[in-house]
Amino acid sequence: MPTRPRVLFVTDLAYQARGRRYCDEDIFLTSRLRDDFDLALCHPLDAAALSDAFTAVVVRNSGPVLHYQAQYDAFRKQAAARGTRVYNPLTGRGDMAGKQYLLDLTAAGYPVIPTVDRPQDLGALPEASAYVVKPKAGADSIGLRVLPPERLADLAYGDILVQPRIHFRYEVSFYFVDDTCQYALHAPDPARRWALEPYEPTEADLAFARRFVDWNTLDHGIQRVDACRDQDGELLLVELEDLNPYLSLDLLPDRTRDAFVAAMTSSLHRFLDAPGGH
Repeated sequence: MPTRPRVLFVTDLAYQARGRRYCDEDIFLTSRLRDDFDLALCHPLDAAALSDAFTAVVVRNSGPVLHYQAQYDAFRKQAAARGTRVYNPLTGRGDMAGKQYLLDLTAAGYPVIPTVDRPQDLGALPEASAYVVKPKAGADSIGLRVLPPERLADLAYGDILVQPRIHFRYEVSFYFVDDTCQYALHAPDPARRWALEPYEPTEADLAFARRFVDWNTLDHGIQRVDACRDQDGELLLVELEDLNPYLSLDLLPDRTRDAFVAAMTSSLHRFLDAPGGH
C-alpha cells in the first residue's frame, strides 16, 4: 500500500472571530481531507516545532499573525531554510506580505480602493467626507480608524495606510483554489459584513477577480478576493487574502461545498507532486 502524504494542518480552534466559527470550518475540512492524507492539527505557535515530521504544512484558520508576529516570522524563516512545503506557498504578494499590495496596485492602476501611505500623496486620493486609516500590518479590522479629512495631516505616517471611505452598495468575495473560482458570496447589507448570501458572478465579475489572482502569481493555494460594488456599479478591490482566508463553508449548498473540498484535495496533491513544492 503506497504511503499517504502526512499533512500538518495549522489552525487556532479557539480563535474568536466576529460573525464566524473558525473551529467548525476547520473541523469539517480536516474530516474530509483525511480521506486522502494522514493529518494532524496544531496551533500556529507549534507549527515550527512539528513541521519536520510532515510532508507539508497547510495553514488555514490560524488567526491574525500580528498576535504572534515574531513566531510567524521565525516559522517562515525556518520553512525557507529547510525547504518545508507550506500551503499556501509563502511567496504570496497579498495579505500574506502585509498591505503593501494595496499601494502597488493603486500605483499600477488596478481597480482597487485608492491607497496612499505618505502625507504628500493625500492629494491623489478622491475627495471624501471621511477616510479610513489602518495599519500596514493590520488584519481583521484591528487598529482601523475612520477620520475626517482635517485629521489626516496630524497622523504619524510610516506604518499606516489611508483610503477614502467608500459608500458602497455591497461587498462580495470570490473564493479561488489555484486559478479557478469555486464560488462567490456577498453581503447585501453594508453594515453586516459576515451576513453572507450566495452570489452568482458574471463573466465581468470573474474577470475582475482573476486579475488579482493572476497578479499574485501563486501556482497553488486558496485565495479570497474581497471587493465592494461602488455607487457607480464598479467593483473595487478591498483585500486580497492569500494567507488564511476564512471560507464560509457552512453557508454553501452541499454540492458546492463538496466541489470545494475536491478542488482543494486535488490542489494539494498537485502541490506535493510539483518540483520543490511551489
